Amino acid sequence: MNETQLTLLRRHRIGFIFQSFALLPTYSAFENVELTLRFAGLKRAEQIERAQLCLRVVGLDQWMHHRPDEMSGGQQQRVSIARALATRPDLILADEPTGELDTTTTHQILSLFKHLVEKEGITVLLATHDPLIEEYADIIFTIEDGLLAAPATGPG
Repeated sequence: MNETQLTLLRRHRIGFIFQSFALLPTYSAFENVELTLRFAGLKRAEQIERAQLCLRVVGLDQWMHHRPDEMSGGQQQRVSIARALATRPDLILADEPTGELDTTTTHQILSLFKHLVEKEGITVLLATHDPLIEEYADIIFTIEDGLLAAPATGPG
C-alpha cells in the first residue's frame, strides 16, 4: 500500500485507543469524537448523530459537553473508546487501555470491549500487563523475553 492507502486504512478501518487517552483538552467529549468523523469526511448531520451514538454506547451521553479535565480517568478512557468506534472500524488497537484505571473501572472497560467483540463484531487487539484480561479475552498471546509464546484460550 502507498501512503495514501495506508492513511485511508487507518482513518476508516482501524480505531486506536491509547493508555494516556490522547484527548484534546480544550474540546468536549463530543468534539473529541466528532473530530475523528470530520477527518473521515462524513457529512455534518452524520457526524453529530454518530458522535452522540458512540458516546451513548459508552455511557457518556450525559457528559458529552464536558471537557476531559471535568471527567474521571474512566470517563476519559470511555471518550477514547467512543472516538475509536466512531468510524465503525473492523479493528481496534488498544495500548494499555486500563493502565491508569482502578480495578472497578478496568472491569467496566474490559466488559465494554467484550461487548464490542460479541455484539458489534469488532476485533479488539489489546496490549496490556493487566492480569484481569484473562477474565475477558478469547485468545491471549504472551511475549516473554521478546518472543511470542503460544496462544492461550481465555474464558470467552
